[in-house]
Amino acid sequence: MSEKRTFTMIKPSTVAEGVAGAILVLIQEAGFRIVAMKITQMTPQQAGKFYEVHKERPFYNDLVTFMSSGPLVAAILEKDNAVEDFRTLIGATDPAKAAPGTIRKLYAKNVQENAVHGSDSDENAAIEGFFFFSGLEQF
Repeated sequence: MSEKRTFTMIKPSTVAEGVAGAILVLIQEAGFRIVAMKITQMTPQQAGKFYEVHKERPFYNDLVTFMSSGPLVAAILEKDNAVEDFRTLIGATDPAKAAPGTIRKLYAKNVQENAVHGSDSDENAAIEGFFFFSGLEQF
């Protein structure tokens, strides 16, 4: 992956609400190309590994429980300046602070159930993308 790719997950509560399709439309309308996508459910062990960077934070256990609570949509997206542009599209982690029209402003409930995950760097986008997808699954 390169600076042209980023990783996202549409979180379990958002998938359960039935708005994953609407979010994917917003992503594509913003110029992103989906190069890999699947619906999956992480086990608590997988969620723990994915969010291992936050292991010492007080919200870690709740995050692992939440992210393994149901199906999610994982996707790798491609566009020039992908990480930065996607983070702009999704908005602030706290939906109360997110800009109007952003995905989190439109669909998030709170800081934890904030609709989507978006990689915070090119390096993490590559790591996170390969956590869910082999090279043969990326187009």
